[in-house]
Amino acid sequence: MMNKIHAKEMEGNHSLARGSVSNNERSLAPDLARGFMLLMIALAHAPLWLDVTETNLLGRPEGGGALSEVINFVSALFVDNRAVPMFAALFGYGMAKMVTRQLSAGTLETESRRLLWRRSLFLLLFGFIHLVFIGGIDILAFYGFSGLLIGWMLFRRDRILIKAILLVLLFSLILIPVVWIGVAYGYGMDIDRTNPDAYLEAMLANLIRFPFRIMAHLFMHPILLPILVGIWAARKNLLNGTYHRQLLIRIAIIGISFSVMGALPLAMIGTQWWEPQPMMVGLSTALQMLSGLAGGFGYLAVFGLISPIASRTGRFTRSLVALGKRSLTFYVFNETMLVIIMSPVVFGMGQVLNSPGAFVVAVVVWMISLILAAVLECKGMRGPVDALLRRLIYRTSS
Repeated sequence: MMNKIHAKEMEGNHSLARGSVSNNERSLAPDLARGFMLLMIALAHAPLWLDVTETNLLGRPEGGGALSEVINFVSALFVDNRAVPMFAALFGYGMAKMVTRQLSAGTLETESRRLLWRRSLFLLLFGFIHLVFIGGIDILAFYGFSGLLIGWMLFRRDRILIKAILLVLLFSLILIPVVWIGVAYGYGMDIDRTNPDAYLEAMLANLIRFPFRIMAHLFMHPILLPILVGIWAARKNLLNGTYHRQLLIRIAIIGISFSVMGALPLAMIGTQWWEPQPMMVGLSTALQMLSGLAGGFGYLAVFGLISPIASRTGRFTRSLVALGKRSLTFYVFNETMLVIIMSPVVFGMGQVLNSPGAFVVAVVVWMISLILAAVLECKGMRGPVDALLRRLIYRTSS
């Protein structure tokens, strides 16, 4: 048996048989979803820079008038803890497609594993730089960590992957409510949040926070689960709306409906329309987060449905796709712009704006990134951060 395996290894390609995905190989739905996802992330992250003394468990400021309450309420239903699951599922989807392309081209499994490890390690490094030196609200490091943690799943059968999904789901259903009930009892409904006003102070705080941020993503937020589901969806080519239209319709309707209903209790708490005891606050927070998984999947299903009928020639569609193709670059760009505009280290607008102001800043930053992505597309240029990552991971294997 071992001789057969060795012979198979010898027949394979001992280096990467191909490079990164070409424009002709890219699917429309994931790129459309990534472009939209960047708006969602900006809308979720901008309020976290508001320098306020009292926030709810979603990090949004309390009070601020009727318009602020409306924005906070709608955001709790459709944005908060919906953007990251969508991002995570797309990450898993892309990771699975990358490995599948390599194996289909004749790359050995061992070389594909090395490629995945390099990608994960460099994402960890990028996340470290992004959090510590730029000061952005980072998710890249956790994606790198998750690639190291569950990357082996990409080389296992569907049966094992589905078992892992069910196990992580059970783990999340038990742990996340317990954790957030504890947080609610510890902080009550309000969290005192201030941002450092000196660069070195902020950098040191983020350096200390770095490993704990990864652990928080692992145990306090259901992010690992959508990565695994994204891997499974990629194997089924689920975002192809031509072949899976009826299934995607069901996922979109059920997912978004469940997401909104699951977020409603915490949205009411966040706007002080309901003031329950800490246990219900914690349970409502956990429900909002867990139902966000369904919302993220529902949003992805919508883009799978519209991709067959979306016109590649429309200016907005082309720009959104261009943004999605450069999602790593413009994720870092958007976060950097939020730091520059909102952080007290630079312009400090977070000290004077409220929720409506943060909303406007997020939309403007996203629109700038949309325009810049369209310019890069016209010039035939990759996003610089995306290009750097590709150069680092697709080097000649030794």
